[in-house]
Amino acid sequence: MQINQTKAIITGGASGLGAATAQAFRAGGAMVTLFDRDVARGQAFADQIGATFAEVDVTDEASVQAGIAAAKSAMGGVNALVTCAGIVIGEKTLGREGAHDLARYRKVIDVNLVGTFNCIRLVALEMAGNDTVDGERGAIVTTASVAAFDGQKGQAAYGASKAAVAGMTLPIARDLAQNGIRINAIAPGLFLTPMLLSLPQEAQDKLAVDVTFPKRLGDPAEYARLAQFLVECGYMNGETIRIDGALRMR
Repeated sequence: MQINQTKAIITGGASGLGAATAQAFRAGGAMVTLFDRDVARGQAFADQIGATFAEVDVTDEASVQAGIAAAKSAMGGVNALVTCAGIVIGEKTLGREGAHDLARYRKVIDVNLVGTFNCIRLVALEMAGNDTVDGERGAIVTTASVAAFDGQKGQAAYGASKAAVAGMTLPIARDLAQNGIRINAIAPGLFLTPMLLSLPQEAQDKLAVDVTFPKRLGDPAEYARLAQFLVECGYMNGETIRIDGALRMR
């Protein structure tokens, strides 16, 4: 599937990795629909790049179904999905306030894991009705994290959610093979998303110290290029790929 044949839904598309991916896909000639809860930012960015915006809560079945219907109406179909919607909290299993708050733990799992799977299953259902292009009906790219493999203290919830995203990639690839749909996951390291950009430059520089090479934080455009490769390369399936400058967190 070439990028100029792509009709993509991108979750978390209003900012960060999702916005960079949307911009790259549009530059390559793809049609794009952004899913996000930030209506003002999402609609403004969609207008800026010539995309469609739908207000979607990825954890809610009806909301995702409505978003898919809007995407299908705007683009004439859907054959790609990139899931970038996610949240992060930092909380130790046992901290000064006692045990990890269970509601906060569940919230991270619900958005990062359940929300990702909710979008996969519903978009895959739509893709399964597509005609084949280069032998396939659709391609899915999810966002895991290096925290899935070497999460730091305070990342029990986040690390668990991202490990599960990585862990379900191969089973889903096997499930969807009969439908002609591929799925791969990207596990980013430290990227210059809005959260990290809010830190002082000194703090950003300290974070980059542990990156092996290059000694800097990742550019969201680099994530976007990898996402585009995974959509276009028909033999890539069932993989989780780290993009982290050889960072191994301690």
